[in-house]
This record gives sequence, C-alpha cells and structure tokens, in this order.
Amino acid sequence: MSIRLKLLLSYLIMLVVPLLTLIVTSILLVIIFKGDLHDIRMIYETNIEGFEEEDYHRLIKQSIEQNPDLLLDRNYVNRLSSQLSSKQTYLLIRTDEQMIYVSDELRTKAILLSKLTPIHNNDLRSVSRTKSYGNNDYYHYVGYAFHIQNKAIDLYIITKVDPIVYFSKKYAPYLLGAVIVVLVLTNVLLTLYMSRRIIRPIMSLRRSALSFTKGNLNDPVIVHGKDEIGQLGVVFEKLRTQLLHSFRVQEQFENNRKELIINISHDLKTPITSIRGYVDGLIEGVAFSLEKTEKYLRTISTKAAEMDRLIDELFLYSKLDLNRMTFVFETVNVKAFLADWIEELAFELEKDRIILLFNIQIIDSIEMKVDRKSFRRVLENIIQNSLKYMNKEEKIIQLVASISNSNLNLTIEDNGSGIPDSAMPYIFDRFYRADLSRNSEKTGNGLGLAIAKRIVLEHNGSISAESMEGLGTKMTISIPINDSKDQAAVT
Repeated sequence: MSIRLKLLLSYLIMLVVPLLTLIVTSILLVIIFKGDLHDIRMIYETNIEGFEEEDYHRLIKQSIEQNPDLLLDRNYVNRLSSQLSSKQTYLLIRTDEQMIYVSDELRTKAILLSKLTPIHNNDLRSVSRTKSYGNNDYYHYVGYAFHIQNKAIDLYIITKVDPIVYFSKKYAPYLLGAVIVVLVLTNVLLTLYMSRRIIRPIMSLRRSALSFTKGNLNDPVIVHGKDEIGQLGVVFEKLRTQLLHSFRVQEQFENNRKELIINISHDLKTPITSIRGYVDGLIEGVAFSLEKTEKYLRTISTKAAEMDRLIDELFLYSKLDLNRMTFVFETVNVKAFLADWIEELAFELEKDRIILLFNIQIIDSIEMKVDRKSFRRVLENIIQNSLKYMNKEEKIIQLVASISNSNLNLTIEDNGSGIPDSAMPYIFDRFYRADLSRNSEKTGNGLGLAIAKRIVLEHNGSISAESMEGLGTKMTISIPINDSKDQAAVT
C-alpha cells in the first residue's frame, strides 16, 4: 500500500469513525427507547417537558382557581383536552372514588394511571419527574388539588416526553465525552500507526544517510515493508553495499599503489645504484684495463635496460588503463607465428638451463587476426612470471597449442612454486603480487599479468590460471580465430 493511500485512508478514518459512532449511537438510542424510527421526526416538534411552568400557573390562576366548577364542566374539559392534545399533553381528573375525566390517549395507559399519586394531600400541586411507564412511554405530569362541593378533586396535566429528546438532554454530557474520547483515541491510534509505518522508517533512513556522510558503511539499512519507504530502504542498502565495496576496492588499490611505488622505487634504485657505482669506478680509474672497462660498460648497459623495461611496462599499462593503446590487427599464420616465438624463447631459456617442452597441434592453414607486438607481450609476460618463481633444480616450461570451437587455445605450464589459493582471485589485478616473501630477488611490480589480461581482452579472448602450491602454475589463453576486426588500427 502506497504512502499516499495510507494518508488518505487515515484522514478518512479520522472523519468517518466519529461520525459513524454518533449516527450508530443515535439510532440505537431511538430503537431502544422508541422501539422503531417512526417518531424520530418528533424530536424537533416536541417539548421536553410539555408546557412551561408559567403556562400551568396561568391556566390555574386565571381559569380553574377562579372557577373550580369548570373541572366539572364536560364541554370545557373536552375543549381544553383537545387544545392540549396537539402538544401531546393530556388531562386526567379524579376523586378518591372515581375517574371524572380521562383523555382518550390515556385510557390504554393502565400502568401510568395506576402510578399517579393522590395530590389533595399536598394541598397545592405535585410535580413528577420524567419516568417510563412501560413500552418506552415516558411521561411528566403536574398535579393540582382542588376542593369542589366538599369533594377533593385532583387535576393531572400529563405530558408525553419523547425519549430521544429526554435522554439526549439527560445524557448529553456523557455522549459528548464519549465522542471526545473516540476522537482522541482514533487520532492517537492513527498517529501511532503512521509513526510506526512511515515516520520511524523515514527517521531510520535519515540516520543511515547521516551515518553514510560520516563514512560509516558497516551498519546495514534495516528495511520494513514493501511500500515506497521500503523500496527506498532497499535502494539505500544497495547504495551502502556498493559504496562499501568501492571503498574497499579503493583501499586495496591505494595499498597496492603505495606498494607499487615502494617496489618501483626499489627496482629503480637498485640499477641506478649499480650504474653510479660502475660510473664512479670508471671515473676514478678502477677499471685500469680495457677488459675491465668493457665489463663495467656492459653492466651499466644491462642495468639501464632493466630500468627501461620497467618504465616501458609502466607506460604500457597506463596507456591500456586509459584506453589510449593503439592496436594494429593483421592476419597471421598461427603455426608460423608460434613457431618463430618458440624458437626465440627456447634460445633464451637455454641460457638459464630451463627445459622447454612444446606441442603445437595446429594445421598449417589456420590463420587469425592479432596485433603481433602486443600478443608477443602477453606470452613474454606469462613466461617472465613463471621464471620468477622457478624454485626446483630441474626447471620445466610446457607449451601446448590447439584449435577447438574456432578458438586458439594456448596453455603455458611451469613446475615452479605455484600460487596460494588465497591469491588466485587477484593475480590479474593491477599492482597485485601474490607473495613478496617467496623470492626477494625477483619481486616484480604486479603489472605483468594485468597487462596480459588487458591485451587478451582487446583480442576478444580470455585468460585464466590454475595453480597448486608447490607443484606449479598453468595459464590458459583462448583467442577466437574467426575475428572480424579490421587490419586497420584500432584504438
């Protein structure tokens, strides 16, 4: 249910409930005290107590008191009774022995007639309270005592009282109090409901938002309901988790960046220190022979090449990261391309006494589109990564190439120290290095595999790794051979 509908219903309930309460209460009172709703229109046509008191006194003083014999005048009494009947007021005249006159409307009211107390004992008059005399008939009467012809005669002026008007007047304060209580309770309950279902969730979201601004993203957003506020809470929770993930990634990136700076500083400082040492030796004449001078110069050249390679790798990854790397795709024969690279690789590995085993399961006619230079960079980076962690006496690298499902599948496997399971999800992340303590001499900068992955992705391919710690690592590259890339430069 939407908030708008909730508010609308709450306002309607605040209005309808009190009105329905009043209407139902009034109807019940009519039914209880009248028996039906027929006489409800009489509420506005009937006086509560019949004649006012001054009307009684005027009637008695001006008429009957001056001429009590009028009570015995049948014609006069009939006329007076007819006049009073329009006001639902009736006459009854009696002595101790008999009824002298009874209005027609009272003849069937046996209970009322039996309850009328004698008046002549009170000398002047008697006023009764409004009471029920059966069948929800309520009457109020005023009785007068007269002495006519040595007889005690009682005159009763009886007025029928509408029960609704009577009880409304009698219980009006209670009814008003009940209405007030209903209104108060309705508003209190609705306020509590709206507070629980709307205001509290909004305040909870506000606290969560303030917590976000202070950088506290660990406390989850508690979501209640499926309305707009609940949906907003779900969005807040997604935002929190995304921000938390981003901050953690940023923190990891920052840590890796600091670590990279340290590694680069170390990697640059080491060859620079060597270069300065050899240069100082040349200046000071330590290399006194041509052979020693040549050795110093070769060492300086090697160290400078290491620095150049490191700077080149940093520059290459920056271009890849900013999508500014230009790729030139051309059609190459797959078997010939791999054969040339393997020949060069075998020559280099032989220097370090590393055994290269290869198996190229590709027919001569297979061709594919690649950027020669960047793809060779991928292969070289994988080989360099394997060489860093070769820790066995017999060092072996195996290479297998095959075609399946229109893809070139190339696996490069070594028998090095392997990669810990905890590091496997991150080995292709930039600046990441699995274990700095495994080989202090060849720490690397954590960019080789990241560069390889970015280049493979640019070839619409994929790269994955499998490793068992202590046994070695296997890298698998899969590149589609039916690529639609043009031979033109692609940026």
